[in-house]
Amino acid sequence: MREITAEQITQTVRELCIRANCQLPEDVRCAIRAARETEVSPVGQSILGDVVENFTFAGERQLPICQDTGMAVVFCDLGQEVHITGGLLSDAVNRGVSLGYTEGHLRCSVVEDPLRRVNTGDNTPAVLHLRLVEGDRLTVTVAPKGFGSENMASLSMLKPSVTREQVEDTIVEAVSRAGSNPCPPVIVGVGLGGDFELAAQLSKRALLRPLDEDNPDPYYREMEGRILEKVNRLGIGPQGLGGRTTALKVSILAHPTHIAGLPCAVNLNCHVARHASAVL
Repeated sequence: MREITAEQITQTVRELCIRANCQLPEDVRCAIRAARETEVSPVGQSILGDVVENFTFAGERQLPICQDTGMAVVFCDLGQEVHITGGLLSDAVNRGVSLGYTEGHLRCSVVEDPLRRVNTGDNTPAVLHLRLVEGDRLTVTVAPKGFGSENMASLSMLKPSVTREQVEDTIVEAVSRAGSNPCPPVIVGVGLGGDFELAAQLSKRALLRPLDEDNPDPYYREMEGRILEKVNRLGIGPQGLGGRTTALKVSILAHPTHIAGLPCAVNLNCHVARHASAVL
């Protein structure tokens, strides 16, 4: 049994909150640069140039890429041979978020209650997704999620008799309805199967797949390609001002489901696709 202290987790989460908000992952940066070279709309190309300038400046100056520094979504893959000492995992994560957002001078956007709307002042609590895995390591990923894109999420409880084409159309329609609201070019995360809540979790986790990494399942790899092509024919373009670059990637995660249903969740990430990981 390997021990990891709650304080180690806290300091790791603190650092990841700051890094994720100030440094865009390399795969996302490469995808945006590539899109700028292939975009045919002069306006769209100019906007993508501004996006590149923005994330470059933010990384060099250690400043937030976007003013909406998001709600802290934290994924923890906990090895079953790990023993956490000195406190609870959830408390350690929230303490790290608090330190990251206050000491990193990031905007605190979380309210204590959804109706009474009083700001908590330190962006806590985080949304914590815990998964038990084999081994003696803890993998922590912080993925701040702004609500311009989060508000455009959708969940459809489809009939099991729908065709693959109808599923694809459902996903494309979700992006079309979103329009310019999620600050395109977007990344489209899709969760298929499971039940109501698992489909939504899958769609959020799908956004973590590197943009230069293909779906390991050829069936879904081809499906992602078709959906991406359809989405980029919508003409929404960078920041909704027209062009071919509406989405950078479509990522699907599928899970077994009930014979009577087909949950389909779509979660969009704006072009500021922030996430940072560490292994303890």
